[in-house]
Amino acid sequence: DILVAINPFKYLPLYEKEVKSYKYHEKTKLPPHIFAVADRAYQSMLGRLATGPRNQCIVISGESGAGKTESTKLLLRQIMELCRANSQLEQQILQVNPLLEAFGNAQTVMNDNSSRFGKYIQLRFHNSSVKGAKINEYLLEKSRVVHQDEGERNFHIFYCMLAGISPEDKDMYGLLNPTQYRWDIVRKWGEKYSEVCNAMDMVGFEEQEKVDMMTILAGILSLGNIMFEPTETDALRVTDKSMGWLKATAGQFGVQEEELLRSLTCTLSVMRGEAIRRLHNQQQAEDARDSIAKVAYGRVFGWIVSKVNELLAPNVDFDVELSEIGILDIFGFENFAVNRFEQLCINLANEQLQYFFNHHIFLMEQNEYKEEGIEWESISFKDNKPILFLGGNDLPLHLCLNVYVFILISFHYLCPQASDRDFVDKLNSKFKSSPHYEVVRSHSPLFTVVHYAGKVQYNGLGFLEKNRDTIPASIRSLFINSVTPLLSLLFAATISRTGTLMPRKAKVGTHSLAVLMEKMFVASPHFVRCIKPNGRKLPDQVDNKILRYNGLLETIRIRRDGFSWRPSFKEFTFVHLMKCTLCGWCLFFSCMSILNTTEIHGWKCGSSRMFFKYWHQEELARLLERLGKAALVIQKGKGHKLYAVLICVCVCVCVCVCVSGPFSPPVPLPRKKKPQPQPRSTLPTATLPTATHLAPVPRPRSKQFEATPFDNLEVHIELAELVGQVGGEERARERSKKRKNTIRWFKETQARKVVHNGAFPCWFHGMITRRQAEDLMKDKPVGCFLIRVGQSREGYTLTYKGANRSRHFMIEMQSNGKYVILGEDKAHPSLPDLVQHHSQVGIKPFNELLSTPCGQVKEEEEEEDETDHKSRSFPRLYPSIRLAMREIQQVRGNDKEREE
Repeated sequence: DILVAINPFKYLPLYEKEVKSYKYHEKTKLPPHIFAVADRAYQSMLGRLATGPRNQCIVISGESGAGKTESTKLLLRQIMELCRANSQLEQQILQVNPLLEAFGNAQTVMNDNSSRFGKYIQLRFHNSSVKGAKINEYLLEKSRVVHQDEGERNFHIFYCMLAGISPEDKDMYGLLNPTQYRWDIVRKWGEKYSEVCNAMDMVGFEEQEKVDMMTILAGILSLGNIMFEPTETDALRVTDKSMGWLKATAGQFGVQEEELLRSLTCTLSVMRGEAIRRLHNQQQAEDARDSIAKVAYGRVFGWIVSKVNELLAPNVDFDVELSEIGILDIFGFENFAVNRFEQLCINLANEQLQYFFNHHIFLMEQNEYKEEGIEWESISFKDNKPILFLGGNDLPLHLCLNVYVFILISFHYLCPQASDRDFVDKLNSKFKSSPHYEVVRSHSPLFTVVHYAGKVQYNGLGFLEKNRDTIPASIRSLFINSVTPLLSLLFAATISRTGTLMPRKAKVGTHSLAVLMEKMFVASPHFVRCIKPNGRKLPDQVDNKILRYNGLLETIRIRRDGFSWRPSFKEFTFVHLMKCTLCGWCLFFSCMSILNTTEIHGWKCGSSRMFFKYWHQEELARLLERLGKAALVIQKGKGHKLYAVLICVCVCVCVCVCVSGPFSPPVPLPRKKKPQPQPRSTLPTATLPTATHLAPVPRPRSKQFEATPFDNLEVHIELAELVGQVGGEERARERSKKRKNTIRWFKETQARKVVHNGAFPCWFHGMITRRQAEDLMKDKPVGCFLIRVGQSREGYTLTYKGANRSRHFMIEMQSNGKYVILGEDKAHPSLPDLVQHHSQVGIKPFNELLSTPCGQVKEEEEEEDETDHKSRSFPRLYPSIRLAMREIQQVRGNDKEREE
C-alpha cells in the first residue's frame, strides 16, 4: 500500500479522536487515511487480511517539511488505539515522540519542526497487545549545538529550558537570561518544557537523572560562552569576561576548573614514558570547546534513547520471536542555500530510501511478473541506483557504504594533514565522468550531486573536521571521573554505530542504515509518501514538478494495473485451508478450485504464485471470516469419537458454500443462563458490633505512622466467608498474607507521602473493598470520589460517583515514584497533586471532574506547605554553580556601568 499524504498547511478535522471508523475496515468503503495504513499494518501483522502473520514496516518518506513527524505520531496513536489492552505501556509509547522531538528537532529554513535525526520505532506484540518498544536512532546532527545558519535555531530543548524553568530552578541549574546565550526566545516554549518533563515522568525517568541531565545541558550552554585570548608566552588564557562561564561549566559538569581549562588549552601525550604537553592555538582551543559540546550533547541524546528502550521493554527479551511493526521516520531531503556535510548525509540516506521504494514498487514487482509468466507491459521509472554506486562497485545493498563517506574516512586516515579543498579535488577526479556528479569551478571547495529530487550543490568547508568528531583524551578521562554520575556514565559507555549509548561491557551493535534496510526488506512494507505541495508553506497550492520528481505518476500506474498481493501457493493454501488439515483429502481444495468457484475476477495464476488486485484480499478475508464462524458452530459438538471426521467434512462443505453463493449465518446454540449474583453475606450480629458499614476514619498519630486508616478496617468479612468452603482456609490465608504485605508497603513507603499536616486527606480511605466504596458513594452527589489502597497489589484505586454508577480507575505506580491514572497521559509527584489536577482536568474517557471528596468529616482545605528543599534533587556542585552565576552577573553589571 502507498498513501500519498499532502501537508495542507492549515487545520483539517481529519485526525480527531472521534475518527474511529478505521478499525478493521474495508479499504474500498472509506477514503484513504493515515489511520487506514495503521489499521492494515496491524491487521496484517495479526494475519487477519487473508495473509499469514508477518512482521510489518511502515516507511514514511518525503522532503523536509512534508509532514513525516506528524504522520508518525498519528500512526502511533492509531496503533495504540487498536491494541488497547488497558495498559499504561501504550501511553508511555505515545510520550516517546514529544520527548525525542524536544531533543532531536530544530527549526530550519524549510521547516519549523525539522527532525535532525532519523528513528526506526520497533513495536513488539504478543498476539494483539503491545509488549514493548525499541527506538533505533541515526545520524543526529550534533554540529547544530555549536553552529546554526541564518534563519535556523538550536535544538528545541534549550529554548524549552530557558523559557519554562522556574526562577528557583534556573538558579539551581546555573541558567541566566536567554540573551546572554546569543539567541532570543521568539515563541512560547514554557508549555513545551512542562510537556517534556511530563513525558520523562511518564516514561519513567528518575528525578535525579532529570536534574543531572538538565545540569549537563546547562553546562553545554555555559561552555559555548568561554572565549580565549593569547598571552605574551604564547599560552592561551580565558578572557576576564569568560572566567565566570569557565567556573559555571566546571560546576555544571562536576569537574575541577583547573583541569577543565588545561584540557581546553593543551594536549598531553606520552612518548617513551615521557609526558609531552603541546599548547593549543586559539583555533584549536575553540575546536576543542565545540567538540566537547557536540560530543556531550550527542551522548545525552544517546542516553535518552537507551533509557527509553530500557523503560519501554522491562520484561521483553528481544531474542524471543515476537510480532513486530516498524515505523521509519527519517529526515527529509534538503536543499538549502548553503549545503554542508549534514545535508550530504541526510540526502544520501534519502537516496537509500528511494532505492528501497523503487526496488519494492517497480523492480521487484515487475521482475516477478516476468519470472511467473504474467502478461505485463513494463513501466519505466527513474532508477537512482547509479547515484548510490557512483564508484562503479556493484555491491549488494547491505555491503554498500556510499562511496562519499567511504572516501571521506579513507582520505582522513591516509592524509591527516589534508584540507577540505584537497578532499573535493579528490572527489572531482574520481567522479567527474559520472552523469550524477558535476564539477564546480570555484575558489571555494564546491561540488554538485544530481539526486533523484534534483541537483544539490555542497560546500566542502568543514567536511573533514565534522567527520573527525573527536575530543581530547584528557577530556574523556576528566569526565569519567566527574562527581556527576550521569556525565561519568555518558563518557564511560560504549557508543553504537547509530549513536545510541550502550553499557561499557555491552557488545557493540551493528545498527547502521544498511542493517536497517535489511530489516525492512524482510518485512511487509507499507509506504507513506509525504508531499510538501509548495516551497512557500501556503495552503491550497500544489507545484506539479514536486509530483513528478517523487515518481507519483508511475506509482499510480503500477498500483492501478499491477497486482499488489502476490502470495505463493503454499502461503495461500495454509491461510485458506488451515482449518481443513485434519484429513489429507481436504488439501484437494487447492488454490484453483477455491478461486474458480468464487465471484472474484481479475486474478491471475503464475508458475508458483497467485496474483491479486488490492480488493481481492478483502473479499477473501470476508470468506475466511464466514468459514471461521461456521467452524465455531461445529466445534460445539467436540468430545464425540467422530469429532475429527465431522469437523473435516463440515468445514469442507462450508468452503464450498462460502465460495459458491449466498450464505446464511449459523444459528448459535442457546447459551447457558448466567449465574445470578449471590446476596451479600455479612457476619452474624455477634461477630460485628455494628451491622452498618461505616466509613473508615483516619486516625494518624503525630510524628508516628503506626496508626493509619487501616486500623479500623473490617478485614475479616471476606475472609470469614471463605472459611468452611473447600480450600477456603488456604485461600483466606493467601489473601490475608497479600493484605499484610500491602499494608506493610504502604506504611514503609507511602504513608509520609499521603499525610498532609499530620493527617490523612478526607478522600483517602485506606484498604476498603470495592463493595464498601460503592456503598459509601450510594447517596453522594455526582463527582464525589475517594482513593483506596489495593487489596492484593501495591497501588491505589480511585472510585468516582458517576451519573449512572460508580466507576473505578486504577492508579499506577511508576518506577520513578510518579502516580498515573491508567490510560491518562499525565504523571503526578503525589496523590494530592493527582487529585488537584483532575479536579480541573477531567478523567478520560468521559472527562469526569473530581468535585466532592468522600469522607465522614469535612475538613477545611489548608494552604500547602512550601516545598521541602531537603527532599529535592540538586546538582552535585550546586554552591559552586551559584557562585559562578553571581560572578557572571557582576561582570555584566560592571560592563553596563562603564557603558553608561
